Amino acid sequence: MSNVQGKLEELRKRVFFTLLMLGVFRVATQVPTPGIDGAALTSFFQNMQGSGSVLGVFNNFTGGALERFSVLALGIMPYITSSIIFSLLAVSFPKLAEIQKEPDGHKKIQQWTRYATVILCAIQGYGLAVGLEAIKSQSGLPVVIEPGAGFRALSVISLTAGTMFVMWLGEQITERGIGNGISLIIFAGIAAGIPSGIFDTFNLFKSGELTGLSLALVGIVMLLAFWIIIFVERAYRKIPVQYAKRVVNNRVYGGQTSHLPVKINISGVMPPIFASALLGFPVTVANFIPEDSAIKTYVDTITQSLNPGGMLHSVFFVALIVFFCYFYAQIQFKTEDIAESLKKNGGFIPGIRPGEKTAEFLDNVVERVTLVGSAYMSILCIMPAILFNVAKVPFYFGGTSLLILVGVAIDTMAQAESFMISQRYDQTYKAKGKYNGAGRRF
Repeated sequence: MSNVQGKLEELRKRVFFTLLMLGVFRVATQVPTPGIDGAALTSFFQNMQGSGSVLGVFNNFTGGALERFSVLALGIMPYITSSIIFSLLAVSFPKLAEIQKEPDGHKKIQQWTRYATVILCAIQGYGLAVGLEAIKSQSGLPVVIEPGAGFRALSVISLTAGTMFVMWLGEQITERGIGNGISLIIFAGIAAGIPSGIFDTFNLFKSGELTGLSLALVGIVMLLAFWIIIFVERAYRKIPVQYAKRVVNNRVYGGQTSHLPVKINISGVMPPIFASALLGFPVTVANFIPEDSAIKTYVDTITQSLNPGGMLHSVFFVALIVFFCYFYAQIQFKTEDIAESLKKNGGFIPGIRPGEKTAEFLDNVVERVTLVGSAYMSILCIMPAILFNVAKVPFYFGGTSLLILVGVAIDTMAQAESFMISQRYDQTYKAKGKYNGAGRRF
Protein backbone atom coordinates (compact mmCIF):
# COMPACT_ATOMS: atom_id res chain seq x y z
CA MET A 1 0.00 0.00 0.00
CA SER A 2 2.86 2.34 0.82
CA ASN A 3 4.38 1.59 -2.56
CA VAL A 4 1.16 2.64 -4.31
CA GLN A 5 1.06 5.85 -2.28
CA GLY A 6 4.66 6.50 -3.30
CA LYS A 7 3.80 6.15 -6.99
CA LEU A 8 0.82 8.47 -6.59
CA GLU A 9 3.11 11.00 -4.94
CA GLU A 10 5.56 10.68 -7.83
CA LEU A 11 2.74 11.27 -10.32
CA ARG A 12 1.66 14.36 -8.37
CA LYS A 13 5.23 15.68 -8.50
CA ARG A 14 5.36 15.12 -12.24
CA VAL A 15 2.05 16.92 -12.76
CA PHE A 16 3.16 19.77 -10.50
CA PHE A 17 6.48 20.07 -12.37
CA THR A 18 4.62 20.16 -15.70
CA LEU A 19 2.29 22.92 -14.49
CA LEU A 20 5.26 24.85 -13.08
CA MET A 21 7.14 24.73 -16.40
CA LEU A 22 4.01 25.80 -18.30
CA GLY A 23 3.66 28.69 -15.84
CA VAL A 24 7.26 29.71 -16.54
CA PHE A 25 6.45 29.61 -20.25
CA ARG A 26 3.45 31.89 -19.79
CA VAL A 27 5.50 34.37 -17.76
CA ALA A 28 8.24 34.39 -20.41
CA THR A 29 5.72 35.28 -23.12
CA GLN A 30 5.22 38.62 -21.35
CA VAL A 31 8.92 39.62 -21.61
CA PRO A 32 9.17 42.08 -24.54
CA THR A 33 12.00 42.36 -27.03
CA PRO A 34 13.74 45.79 -26.67
CA GLY A 35 13.10 48.46 -29.28
CA ILE A 36 9.38 47.83 -29.88
CA ASP A 37 6.44 50.19 -29.34
CA GLY A 38 4.03 47.74 -27.73
CA ALA A 39 0.93 49.89 -28.19
CA ALA A 40 1.60 50.39 -31.92
CA LEU A 41 2.21 46.66 -32.44
CA THR A 42 -0.98 45.71 -30.58
CA SER A 43 -2.93 48.21 -32.67
CA PHE A 44 -1.50 46.69 -35.86
CA PHE A 45 -2.55 43.17 -34.90
CA GLN A 46 -6.02 44.32 -33.92
CA ASN A 47 -6.53 46.10 -37.23
CA MET A 48 -5.34 43.17 -39.32
CA GLN A 49 -7.51 40.76 -37.28
CA GLY A 50 -4.59 38.41 -36.65
CA SER A 51 -6.69 35.32 -36.17
CA GLY A 52 -7.44 35.36 -39.90
CA SER A 53 -3.85 35.47 -41.14
CA VAL A 54 -0.77 33.26 -41.10
CA LEU A 55 0.75 35.53 -38.45
CA GLY A 56 -2.44 35.14 -36.45
CA VAL A 57 -2.10 31.34 -36.52
CA PHE A 58 1.46 31.57 -35.20
CA ASN A 59 0.31 34.12 -32.64
CA ASN A 60 -2.19 31.55 -31.34
CA PHE A 61 0.50 28.87 -31.15
CA THR A 62 2.79 31.18 -29.16
CA GLY A 63 0.06 32.25 -26.73
CA GLY A 64 0.02 35.87 -27.92
CA ALA A 65 3.83 36.26 -27.75
CA LEU A 66 4.04 37.32 -31.40
CA GLU A 67 1.59 40.21 -31.11
CA ARG A 68 3.64 41.50 -28.17
CA PHE A 69 6.90 40.63 -29.95
CA SER A 70 8.22 39.07 -26.78
CA VAL A 71 11.43 37.05 -26.60
CA LEU A 72 9.28 33.97 -27.33
CA ALA A 73 7.73 35.46 -30.47
CA LEU A 74 9.05 32.63 -32.68
CA GLY A 75 7.78 30.05 -30.23
CA ILE A 76 8.69 26.43 -30.86
CA MET A 77 8.07 26.53 -34.63
CA PRO A 78 11.77 26.71 -35.69
CA TYR A 79 12.46 23.53 -33.72
CA ILE A 80 9.46 21.81 -35.32
CA THR A 81 10.65 22.88 -38.79
CA SER A 82 14.12 21.47 -38.04
CA SER A 83 12.56 18.21 -36.92
CA ILE A 84 10.64 18.04 -40.21
CA ILE A 85 13.84 18.59 -42.18
CA PHE A 86 15.77 15.82 -40.42
CA SER A 87 12.80 13.43 -40.60
CA LEU A 88 12.66 13.93 -44.37
CA LEU A 89 16.44 13.60 -44.68
CA ALA A 90 16.40 10.33 -42.72
CA VAL A 91 13.99 8.88 -45.28
CA SER A 92 15.90 10.25 -48.29
CA PHE A 93 19.44 9.38 -47.16
CA PRO A 94 20.08 5.81 -45.92
CA LYS A 95 23.29 6.92 -44.22
CA LEU A 96 21.35 9.20 -41.90
CA ALA A 97 18.86 6.40 -41.22
CA GLU A 98 21.76 4.14 -40.20
CA ILE A 99 23.02 6.81 -37.80
CA GLN A 100 19.58 6.90 -36.16
CA LYS A 101 19.78 3.16 -35.47
CA GLU A 102 23.13 3.47 -33.68
CA PRO A 103 23.14 3.41 -29.82
CA ASP A 104 23.84 7.15 -29.64
CA GLY A 105 22.29 7.95 -33.02
CA HIS A 106 19.20 9.59 -31.58
CA LYS A 107 21.33 11.95 -29.51
CA LYS A 108 23.38 12.91 -32.58
CA ILE A 109 20.29 13.68 -34.64
CA GLN A 110 18.82 15.65 -31.76
CA GLN A 111 21.99 17.70 -31.46
CA TRP A 112 22.03 18.44 -35.20
CA THR A 113 18.37 19.41 -34.95
CA ARG A 114 19.25 21.96 -32.28
CA TYR A 115 22.00 23.45 -34.45
CA ALA A 116 19.55 23.73 -37.35
CA THR A 117 17.04 25.36 -34.99
CA VAL A 118 19.56 28.09 -34.14
CA ILE A 119 20.15 28.76 -37.84
CA LEU A 120 16.42 28.92 -38.58
CA CYS A 121 15.84 31.20 -35.59
CA ALA A 122 18.50 33.59 -36.89
CA ILE A 123 16.92 33.64 -40.37
CA GLN A 124 13.33 33.99 -39.18
CA GLY A 125 14.27 36.47 -36.45
CA TYR A 126 16.07 38.71 -38.94
CA GLY A 127 13.16 38.47 -41.42
CA LEU A 128 10.66 39.30 -38.69
CA ALA A 129 12.74 42.29 -37.55
CA VAL A 130 12.98 43.63 -41.10
CA GLY A 131 9.24 43.18 -41.58
CA LEU A 132 8.42 45.02 -38.36
CA GLU A 133 10.55 47.99 -39.40
CA ALA A 134 8.14 48.59 -42.29
CA ILE A 135 4.98 48.32 -40.18
CA LYS A 136 3.06 51.27 -38.76
CA SER A 137 -0.01 51.41 -36.58
CA GLN A 138 -3.33 52.84 -37.74
CA SER A 139 -2.36 56.21 -36.27
CA GLY A 140 0.89 56.23 -38.26
CA LEU A 141 3.25 55.41 -35.38
CA PRO A 142 6.16 53.11 -36.33
CA VAL A 143 6.26 49.77 -34.52
CA VAL A 144 10.07 49.84 -34.24
CA ILE A 145 11.33 52.82 -32.26
CA GLU A 146 14.86 52.89 -33.73
CA PRO A 147 15.16 50.70 -36.83
CA GLY A 148 18.55 49.63 -38.09
CA ALA A 149 21.29 47.04 -37.71
CA GLY A 150 21.31 47.33 -33.92
CA PHE A 151 17.61 46.47 -33.61
CA ARG A 152 17.95 43.58 -36.05
CA ALA A 153 20.94 42.07 -34.24
CA LEU A 154 19.26 42.45 -30.86
CA SER A 155 16.08 40.86 -32.21
CA VAL A 156 17.96 37.87 -33.66
CA ILE A 157 19.78 37.24 -30.37
CA SER A 158 16.66 37.67 -28.22
CA LEU A 159 14.39 35.54 -30.40
CA THR A 160 16.97 32.77 -30.82
CA ALA A 161 17.55 32.63 -27.07
CA GLY A 162 13.79 32.59 -26.48
CA THR A 163 13.18 29.66 -28.82
CA MET A 164 16.04 27.64 -27.33
CA PHE A 165 14.62 28.34 -23.88
CA VAL A 166 11.19 27.08 -24.95
CA MET A 167 12.82 24.00 -26.48
CA TRP A 168 14.62 23.35 -23.16
CA LEU A 169 11.35 23.73 -21.26
CA GLY A 170 9.72 21.17 -23.56
CA GLU A 171 12.55 18.68 -23.04
CA GLN A 172 12.35 19.12 -19.27
CA ILE A 173 8.59 18.47 -19.30
CA THR A 174 9.05 15.34 -21.42
CA GLU A 175 11.80 14.00 -19.17
CA ARG A 176 10.66 15.02 -15.69
CA GLY A 177 6.97 15.83 -16.14
CA ILE A 178 4.01 14.13 -17.77
CA GLY A 179 3.16 14.17 -21.48
CA ASN A 180 4.99 15.44 -24.54
CA GLY A 181 6.64 18.74 -23.62
CA ILE A 182 6.56 20.37 -27.07
CA SER A 183 2.89 19.51 -27.60
CA LEU A 184 1.98 20.74 -24.11
CA ILE A 185 3.70 24.09 -24.73
CA ILE A 186 1.68 24.57 -27.93
CA PHE A 187 -1.40 23.45 -25.96
CA ALA A 188 -0.71 26.08 -23.29
CA GLY A 189 -0.27 28.79 -25.92
CA ILE A 190 -3.60 27.99 -27.56
CA ALA A 191 -5.44 27.55 -24.26
CA ALA A 192 -4.26 31.00 -23.15
CA GLY A 193 -6.29 32.57 -25.97
CA ILE A 194 -9.56 30.83 -25.11
CA PRO A 195 -10.84 33.42 -22.58
CA SER A 196 -10.24 36.35 -24.95
CA GLY A 197 -11.87 34.42 -27.81
CA ILE A 198 -14.98 33.77 -25.74
CA PHE A 199 -15.05 37.40 -24.60
CA ASP A 200 -14.74 38.70 -28.20
CA THR A 201 -17.51 36.36 -29.37
CA PHE A 202 -19.97 37.58 -26.74
CA ASN A 203 -19.01 41.20 -27.48
CA LEU A 204 -19.97 40.63 -31.12
CA PHE A 205 -23.27 39.13 -29.93
CA LYS A 206 -23.98 42.11 -27.66
CA SER A 207 -23.20 44.61 -30.42
CA GLY A 208 -25.51 42.81 -32.85
CA GLU A 209 -22.76 41.81 -35.31
CA LEU A 210 -23.34 38.16 -34.38
CA THR A 211 -26.90 36.86 -34.32
CA GLY A 212 -28.21 34.38 -31.80
CA LEU A 213 -28.54 31.77 -34.56
CA SER A 214 -24.90 32.21 -35.54
CA LEU A 215 -23.79 31.97 -31.91
CA ALA A 216 -25.80 28.77 -31.48
CA LEU A 217 -24.26 27.42 -34.69
CA VAL A 218 -20.76 28.09 -33.36
CA GLY A 219 -21.59 26.29 -30.09
CA ILE A 220 -23.10 23.28 -31.88
CA VAL A 221 -20.16 22.99 -34.29
CA MET A 222 -17.65 23.18 -31.43
CA LEU A 223 -19.45 20.48 -29.41
CA LEU A 224 -19.71 18.31 -32.51
CA ALA A 225 -16.01 18.86 -33.25
CA PHE A 226 -15.07 17.89 -29.68
CA TRP A 227 -17.13 14.70 -29.94
CA ILE A 228 -15.62 13.75 -33.33
CA ILE A 229 -12.06 14.40 -32.13
CA ILE A 230 -12.50 12.33 -28.97
CA PHE A 231 -14.17 9.50 -30.91
CA VAL A 232 -11.55 9.33 -33.68
CA GLU A 233 -8.52 9.82 -31.40
CA ARG A 234 -9.60 6.85 -29.30
CA ALA A 235 -10.64 4.67 -32.25
CA TYR A 236 -8.42 1.93 -33.62
CA ARG A 237 -8.50 -1.09 -35.92
CA LYS A 238 -7.99 -4.46 -34.24
CA ILE A 239 -5.81 -6.91 -36.15
CA PRO A 240 -6.12 -10.46 -34.71
CA VAL A 241 -2.81 -12.09 -33.75
CA GLN A 242 -2.40 -15.73 -32.77
CA TYR A 243 0.65 -17.18 -31.04
CA ALA A 244 1.84 -20.71 -31.76
CA LYS A 245 2.39 -23.11 -28.88
CA ARG A 246 6.01 -23.84 -27.93
CA VAL A 247 7.61 -25.91 -25.19
CA VAL A 248 10.45 -24.43 -23.11
CA ASN A 249 11.87 -26.36 -20.13
CA ASN A 250 8.85 -28.68 -20.05
CA ARG A 251 6.48 -25.69 -19.99
CA VAL A 252 4.02 -24.80 -22.73
CA TYR A 253 3.97 -21.17 -23.85
CA GLY A 254 1.78 -19.41 -26.39
CA GLY A 255 -1.40 -20.67 -27.96
CA GLN A 256 -3.40 -17.61 -26.98
CA THR A 257 -5.09 -15.12 -29.29
CA SER A 258 -4.50 -11.38 -29.01
CA HIS A 259 -4.85 -8.35 -31.26
CA LEU A 260 -2.63 -5.62 -32.66
CA PRO A 261 -4.25 -2.16 -32.32
CA VAL A 262 -3.79 0.33 -35.19
CA LYS A 263 -5.03 3.82 -34.36
CA ILE A 264 -7.20 5.59 -36.92
CA ASN A 265 -5.10 8.71 -36.42
CA ILE A 266 -1.61 7.25 -36.02
CA SER A 267 0.18 10.56 -36.52
CA GLY A 268 -1.64 12.45 -33.76
CA VAL A 269 -1.61 16.26 -33.85
CA MET A 270 1.72 16.67 -35.64
CA PRO A 271 0.53 16.91 -39.31
CA PRO A 272 -1.41 20.19 -38.93
CA ILE A 273 1.43 21.63 -36.83
CA PHE A 274 3.98 20.67 -39.51
CA ALA A 275 1.71 22.04 -42.24
CA SER A 276 1.25 25.35 -40.42
CA ALA A 277 5.01 25.65 -39.94
CA LEU A 278 5.71 25.18 -43.66
CA LEU A 279 2.90 27.53 -44.76
CA GLY A 280 4.39 30.24 -42.56
CA PHE A 281 7.78 30.03 -44.26
CA PRO A 282 6.80 32.23 -47.29
CA VAL A 283 6.02 35.06 -44.87
CA THR A 284 9.62 34.96 -43.64
CA VAL A 285 10.96 34.91 -47.20
CA ALA A 286 8.77 37.86 -48.19
CA ASN A 287 10.30 40.01 -45.44
CA PHE A 288 13.75 39.66 -47.02
CA ILE A 289 12.61 41.18 -50.33
CA PRO A 290 13.16 44.97 -50.52
CA GLU A 291 10.11 47.18 -50.88
CA ASP A 292 11.36 48.67 -54.16
CA SER A 293 11.95 45.25 -55.73
CA ALA A 294 10.09 44.41 -58.94
CA ILE A 295 8.85 41.10 -57.57
CA LYS A 296 7.73 42.48 -54.21
CA THR A 297 4.14 42.95 -55.43
CA TYR A 298 3.90 39.38 -56.71
CA VAL A 299 5.39 37.95 -53.53
CA ASP A 300 2.97 39.95 -51.38
CA THR A 301 0.07 38.67 -53.51
CA ILE A 302 1.16 35.06 -53.00
CA THR A 303 1.66 35.62 -49.28
CA GLN A 304 -1.80 37.15 -48.89
CA SER A 305 -3.37 34.27 -50.82
CA LEU A 306 -1.83 31.89 -48.27
CA ASN A 307 -3.77 33.52 -45.43
CA PRO A 308 -6.19 31.13 -43.70
CA GLY A 309 -9.59 31.11 -45.34
CA GLY A 310 -8.31 31.51 -48.90
CA MET A 311 -8.72 28.80 -51.51
CA LEU A 312 -4.97 28.49 -52.15
CA HIS A 313 -4.25 28.18 -48.44
CA SER A 314 -6.93 25.51 -47.98
CA VAL A 315 -5.62 23.45 -50.92
CA PHE A 316 -1.99 23.55 -49.75
CA PHE A 317 -3.00 23.03 -46.13
CA VAL A 318 -4.99 19.87 -46.94
CA ALA A 319 -2.24 18.55 -49.23
CA LEU A 320 0.41 19.02 -46.55
CA ILE A 321 -1.79 17.46 -43.87
CA VAL A 322 -2.38 14.36 -46.02
CA PHE A 323 1.33 14.12 -46.86
CA PHE A 324 2.46 14.39 -43.23
CA CYS A 325 -0.26 11.96 -42.08
CA TYR A 326 1.19 9.26 -44.33
CA PHE A 327 4.77 10.29 -43.67
CA TYR A 328 4.42 10.33 -39.90
CA ALA A 329 2.41 7.08 -39.91
CA GLN A 330 5.38 5.32 -41.53
CA ILE A 331 7.66 6.68 -38.82
CA GLN A 332 5.35 5.85 -35.90
CA PHE A 333 4.17 2.43 -37.11
CA LYS A 334 7.13 0.54 -38.60
CA THR A 335 5.48 -2.45 -40.19
CA GLU A 336 8.71 -4.34 -41.00
CA ASP A 337 9.89 -4.19 -37.39
CA ILE A 338 6.47 -5.26 -36.10
CA ALA A 339 6.31 -8.18 -38.55
CA GLU A 340 9.80 -9.30 -37.54
CA SER A 341 8.93 -9.04 -33.85
CA LEU A 342 5.79 -11.15 -34.34
CA LYS A 343 7.79 -13.77 -36.23
CA LYS A 344 10.44 -14.03 -33.50
CA ASN A 345 7.80 -14.45 -30.78
CA GLY A 346 5.84 -17.06 -32.70
CA GLY A 347 2.98 -14.75 -33.53
CA PHE A 348 1.13 -14.57 -36.84
CA ILE A 349 -1.96 -13.00 -38.37
CA PRO A 350 -4.48 -15.71 -39.32
CA GLY A 351 -4.38 -16.31 -43.06
CA ILE A 352 -1.17 -14.26 -43.56
CA ARG A 353 2.28 -15.79 -43.80
CA PRO A 354 4.81 -14.46 -41.25
CA GLY A 355 7.60 -12.16 -42.37
CA GLU A 356 7.36 -10.17 -45.60
CA LYS A 357 3.70 -10.99 -46.29
CA THR A 358 2.75 -9.80 -42.81
CA ALA A 359 4.61 -6.52 -43.40
CA GLU A 360 2.77 -6.03 -46.71
CA PHE A 361 -0.58 -6.73 -45.04
CA LEU A 362 0.19 -4.22 -42.27
CA ASP A 363 1.24 -1.64 -44.88
CA ASN A 364 -2.14 -1.99 -46.60
CA VAL A 365 -3.99 -1.66 -43.30
CA VAL A 366 -1.99 1.44 -42.31
CA GLU A 367 -2.61 3.05 -45.71
CA ARG A 368 -6.38 2.55 -45.51
CA VAL A 369 -6.59 3.66 -41.90
CA THR A 370 -4.42 6.72 -42.57
CA LEU A 371 -6.68 7.69 -45.48
CA VAL A 372 -9.60 7.92 -43.05
CA GLY A 373 -7.48 9.74 -40.46
CA SER A 374 -6.12 12.29 -42.95
CA ALA A 375 -9.62 13.00 -44.31
CA TYR A 376 -10.97 13.57 -40.79
CA MET A 377 -8.06 15.85 -39.92
CA SER A 378 -8.29 17.85 -43.16
CA ILE A 379 -12.02 18.48 -42.80
CA LEU A 380 -11.60 19.49 -39.17
CA CYS A 381 -8.76 21.93 -39.88
CA ILE A 382 -10.48 23.78 -42.75
CA MET A 383 -13.92 23.75 -41.09
CA PRO A 384 -13.57 27.32 -39.68
CA ALA A 385 -12.76 28.69 -43.15
CA ILE A 386 -15.82 26.95 -44.59
CA LEU A 387 -18.02 28.34 -41.81
CA PHE A 388 -16.76 31.86 -42.35
CA ASN A 389 -16.93 31.83 -46.16
CA VAL A 390 -20.30 30.09 -46.47
CA ALA A 391 -22.24 31.04 -43.34
CA LYS A 392 -20.26 34.21 -42.51
CA VAL A 393 -19.82 32.94 -38.96
CA PRO A 394 -16.67 34.19 -37.18
CA PHE A 395 -14.93 31.16 -35.67
CA TYR A 396 -12.20 32.22 -33.26
CA PHE A 397 -11.22 28.67 -32.37
CA GLY A 398 -9.63 27.11 -35.44
CA GLY A 399 -9.97 23.44 -36.23
CA THR A 400 -6.23 23.00 -35.79
CA SER A 401 -6.45 24.58 -32.34
CA LEU A 402 -9.36 22.34 -31.32
CA LEU A 403 -7.52 19.27 -32.57
CA ILE A 404 -4.38 20.17 -30.62
CA LEU A 405 -6.31 21.00 -27.45
CA VAL A 406 -8.29 17.76 -27.37
CA GLY A 407 -5.56 15.53 -28.83
CA VAL A 408 -2.86 16.68 -26.42
CA ALA A 409 -5.25 16.42 -23.46
CA ILE A 410 -6.13 12.82 -24.41
CA ASP A 411 -2.46 11.85 -24.91
CA THR A 412 -1.45 13.39 -21.58
CA MET A 413 -4.22 11.59 -19.71
CA ALA A 414 -3.28 8.33 -21.44
CA GLN A 415 0.36 8.75 -20.40
CA ALA A 416 -0.65 9.41 -16.80
CA GLU A 417 -2.83 6.31 -16.84
CA SER A 418 -0.04 4.24 -18.44
CA PHE A 419 2.36 5.47 -15.77
CA MET A 420 0.14 4.18 -12.99
CA ILE A 421 -0.59 0.89 -14.78
CA SER A 422 3.11 0.23 -15.41
CA GLN A 423 3.91 0.88 -11.77
CA ARG A 424 1.10 -1.47 -10.72
CA TYR A 425 2.47 -4.20 -13.01
CA ASP A 426 5.97 -3.71 -11.61
CA GLN A 427 4.65 -4.10 -8.08
CA THR A 428 2.72 -7.27 -9.05
CA TYR A 429 5.72 -8.86 -10.77
CA LYS A 430 7.98 -8.07 -7.83
CA ALA A 431 5.52 -9.74 -5.49
CA LYS A 432 5.30 -12.81 -7.73
CA GLY A 433 9.07 -12.87 -8.11
CA LYS A 434 9.55 -13.34 -4.37
CA TYR A 435 7.12 -16.18 -3.69
CA ASN A 436 4.98 -18.62 -5.62
CA GLY A 437 1.61 -19.98 -4.50
CA ALA A 438 3.23 -22.57 -2.17
CA GLY A 439 5.20 -19.90 -0.33
CA ARG A 440 8.48 -20.85 -1.98
CA ARG A 441 10.86 -18.38 -3.55
CA PHE A 442 11.19 -18.65 -7.32
